[in-house]
Amino acid sequence: MISEEKKHEISAMLLAYCDRYGSRNSAAMSLKNVSPSTVSSILNGKWEYISDDMWKSIRAQVSDAGNLTDWQVVETPTFKDVYFCLQNAQDEKGVTWLTAPAGSGKTTAAELYRSERKNVIYLLCDEDMKKSIFAIELARAAGIRINTQKSAREKIMLVIEKISEMDSPLLIFDEGDKLSDNLLYYFITIYNHLHRKAGIVFLSTSYMQRRMEQGLRYNKKGYQELESRIGRKFYEAEPTSAHDVYAICRANGLTDEKIISAIVKDASSCGFDLRRVDKKVRAERKKQQLKGN
Repeated sequence: MISEEKKHEISAMLLAYCDRYGSRNSAAMSLKNVSPSTVSSILNGKWEYISDDMWKSIRAQVSDAGNLTDWQVVETPTFKDVYFCLQNAQDEKGVTWLTAPAGSGKTTAAELYRSERKNVIYLLCDEDMKKSIFAIELARAAGIRINTQKSAREKIMLVIEKISEMDSPLLIFDEGDKLSDNLLYYFITIYNHLHRKAGIVFLSTSYMQRRMEQGLRYNKKGYQELESRIGRKFYEAEPTSAHDVYAICRANGLTDEKIISAIVKDASSCGFDLRRVDKKVRAERKKQQLKGN
């Protein structure tokens, strides 16, 4: 059962989430299976008919790097590069494709940035996405209601029109290298209609660079246009180092130098994957808590 304290916490998180959008209705549209009336009821303290499952669903959807209370985010070089690219693209209404290794903290930086700025539209890409689903998911992320019976092109054009009306919007396509060629062609359409109206940033691994090289080498449809629109270069984020892993350990409560050294050594064997570091640090903290009890 969700306690009153937790409900107050989730309500505050939901309020902060709504502040990122033009209206609470738009914020509700960005949440899956959450109606505007439910959002209104929670924010107005009318909780008697809100189920525990709904509370849990909302918490899961509005909780991000900006709401983590049990983890201190360290601004690694990768984090700073991602943050800079997002800020610059939104302020200058430009386009950037940033690459960094898997597990380097790209998503964490994007989530934290989204929690601090308005009109940031974040979409996690999937290799199974079709045009129509892509348009629907982009609309949801932007808090836009669209008629799902329309054609894929009609959907995306409606979303583009609504985004163009926002104040300095930023589109973030995380794991953009997973998009099929057909969806990357959609980016060309999005760029053409939102040029100098919105910032656009793709985040991915370096796989996209190899894919781009092959596309250009074999003169594949759309690749020259795509390369041109990202400025004919990828922004390669500075990699994470042993120093960064050490700083993460210290910032998140580990003080035993032997334990920290072991985590740093382990991280160095796997390309400094911060997901693995996160898991190791949390495990060590759990051990300390059990010993304390």
